[in-house]
Amino acid sequence: MEASDLGLVLIPLLAVAAPLLARGVRPVVRVPIVVFELVLGILVGPAVLGWVEPGPLLEKLSDFGLALLFFVAGTEIDFKMVAGKPLARASAGWLLSVLLGIGLGFFFAPGEGMVVVGIALSSTALGTLMPILRDARELDTPFGRAISTIGAVGEFLPLIAISIFLSTRTTPIATAVLLTFVVLAGLAVLLAHRVPHGRLHRIVLATLHTSDQFGVRFVILLIAALVGLSVMLDLDMLLGAFVAGAVWRIIMTRAPKESAEQIESKIEAIAFGFLVPIFFLYTGVTFDLQALLTSPTALALVPIFLIALLVIRGAAAQLSAPAGMSVRDRAALGLLAATGLPIIVAVTAIGVDQDMLDTGTAAALVGAGMLSVLLYPLIGMTLRGDRAEVVGPARAGEAVQGEL
Repeated sequence: MEASDLGLVLIPLLAVAAPLLARGVRPVVRVPIVVFELVLGILVGPAVLGWVEPGPLLEKLSDFGLALLFFVAGTEIDFKMVAGKPLARASAGWLLSVLLGIGLGFFFAPGEGMVVVGIALSSTALGTLMPILRDARELDTPFGRAISTIGAVGEFLPLIAISIFLSTRTTPIATAVLLTFVVLAGLAVLLAHRVPHGRLHRIVLATLHTSDQFGVRFVILLIAALVGLSVMLDLDMLLGAFVAGAVWRIIMTRAPKESAEQIESKIEAIAFGFLVPIFFLYTGVTFDLQALLTSPTALALVPIFLIALLVIRGAAAQLSAPAGMSVRDRAALGLLAATGLPIIVAVTAIGVDQDMLDTGTAAALVGAGMLSVLLYPLIGMTLRGDRAEVVGPARAGEAVQGEL
């Protein structure tokens, strides 16, 4: 059996092993499951054992997983909560982050590469943080809402920057194309607000437990339509996936709570039970460990970029800190805001493909992103404390979410 075919068996096996390993170490330390997925991917990939090779099928499934990760992140954003001052402060923080990131990038990748570094260091992995916050029952707290706002801006604005500054078009044309997408996406959001959804909700409810599964099919169509529009306009596909999540949240806002929760559960099952693990495992498989280990310079950049993420994003996050937040909680806010990976993977891949960034620097950025996912949420949530002591044990019948 070839390595490309063996991957079709090993990837599902590793996807099952990752949560078991996460649960196994939980009595000692609470490690996000994504860390195990990344490490296992590196272990079986060409960098170590060579059992799994990159291939077109796994690559496409990984792309779908990344799209669903951003779709779920879009569904988690409560726009009424983040509108106004919270959004303005988080956006100002991101602008500060990207400027500082570009300034740092000038020393390691002068020219167009410093823009790639700046965008990478200004990102926050909202899709990775949301399940962690949900597990800790933090989503509805001021702390959780601040992280949600920072993360939404830290994923959406980097995608805008990628579409404008890293496009193969000239900047004015790229901006015009992006504005076209914004107008079309705005129309989709407006329609989602204005069009009555009663009949759609009834069809979704009626097919929840039948082979029709209309709700799931509609979501897949929505993602495909907006991702397809992004690709057609030569924009990053993640832009369309994120907007699709926002549109779906608006559509389901007035749906019966039970129906909305059930369809959300089905979408999360497809995302976190199937495609998202493939993305993180495949990220590990394709990680250029050799470029990192064979270059002392690239290896030395990993801790520099890791600290830069914390300093740049952690400092900017303080602009979004709720009034009266303690020093410990501010530190936790900064640590979670500095957690980045999906955008880093996407933007460095574009940088390498367009010869803006060398493979060593790209590997160092991705390596720093991996370490940020391993360390920063763990330290941040430890500083934050155990929410169970604050909100009490889970109520009877309350769903216990799996963790990413």
